[in-house]
Amino acid sequence: MKTTKVFGFLILLLAVNFTFAQDELQITEKDSIVQSSWIVGVGFNAVDDSGNVFDGIFNVGQEWNIVPFPSRVSIGRYFKNGLGIEAIGTYNKYKSGNIIDATVILEDINYFGLDARLTYDLNQIIGQTGWFDPYIGIGAGYTDANNLGRGTYNAVVGFRTWFSDRWGLDFNSSGKWAMSQGDGASNHIQHAAGVVYQFGIEKGLSKRGEEKLELLAAIEKEKQRQMDSINEVNRLRDEALLAERLEKQKKEDALAAAEKAKLDALNKKKDELRLRIENLGYVYFDLNSSVIKGKSKTILDSLSLIMEEIPTLKLTITSHTDSRGAANYNDWLSQRRVDKTKDYLLSKGISEDKLVTEAYGERMLLNECDDNTYCPEEKHAVNRRSEFVIIEF
Repeated sequence: MKTTKVFGFLILLLAVNFTFAQDELQITEKDSIVQSSWIVGVGFNAVDDSGNVFDGIFNVGQEWNIVPFPSRVSIGRYFKNGLGIEAIGTYNKYKSGNIIDATVILEDINYFGLDARLTYDLNQIIGQTGWFDPYIGIGAGYTDANNLGRGTYNAVVGFRTWFSDRWGLDFNSSGKWAMSQGDGASNHIQHAAGVVYQFGIEKGLSKRGEEKLELLAAIEKEKQRQMDSINEVNRLRDEALLAERLEKQKKEDALAAAEKAKLDALNKKKDELRLRIENLGYVYFDLNSSVIKGKSKTILDSLSLIMEEIPTLKLTITSHTDSRGAANYNDWLSQRRVDKTKDYLLSKGISEDKLVTEAYGERMLLNECDDNTYCPEEKHAVNRRSEFVIIEF
């Protein structure tokens, strides 16, 4: 009974591990890390003038100098290879009674520092943690302390901890050695803590992410090998289906070509007929008249002959006026004109079901002669017309 329980537990453990492994084989946001960026920081600094990290490090009241407001700004560029270049400005104030440059000062003295340093991300050696970035660095700068300017050689150790890809905290301590101690300038230590913000981010995969990517590539390669085998089996079947489709397409293309030729011939015939009707011209009317006269009768006579020649021809007759007169009157007049045009064709024996009429009044002028434009009579005359549009033939 005990053996059975152990065996069951092992099976369950293997199943859980398998499921976990399946879930792990996915590139997620956790596998993505910031590889290069700009970082700006704002925070506080504390100056320990003892010059020795082990001498009075916790003697904050007597040896640490701090101001109660943000006193440090920084900006830096950090690269994929782990190197970073950073510029830092700091302000502080030595308190009266503290020891500065081995001397007890008798009044508050301002402290200014401007430093540049080269850092190296230790995660390049110990591996990416995703949220913890320890670093070391060296640099140089200029410090005005105890009213005495001095160049300094600097060394720094610190770390950043990140809450997101952009926001984090920075904690570091820098040893600052005076380049020249001839004027009494001594060494000191500067501690700092502050908020940092990243921008201009370039991201890439962590080492673990790259391993996942390689494994996924291997799995994909095996899947491709299997698919190639399946594809080879299906190839001959696909070739046979393709030949069948090509034969069917050939027949469809022949039918489509024949249909196109038929349609082209029909369109050509329609274009020729439309041109014949257009060449007859429009039926024109005198001002305020719907009487068909002279040349217009000749046009309608020719049109009736075309319609007798082509019994299937159906037309729309549209009649129009010029812009002079009231719009309601022009609507009535165009209706009179279209009716007169139709009646004339009916008198020539054209069947009424071959004709459709539309009256547009002054709404479809052929030129600029509207109510707001002066035009001579010959231009107005262009708009007093009946037109003919093919419906079917």
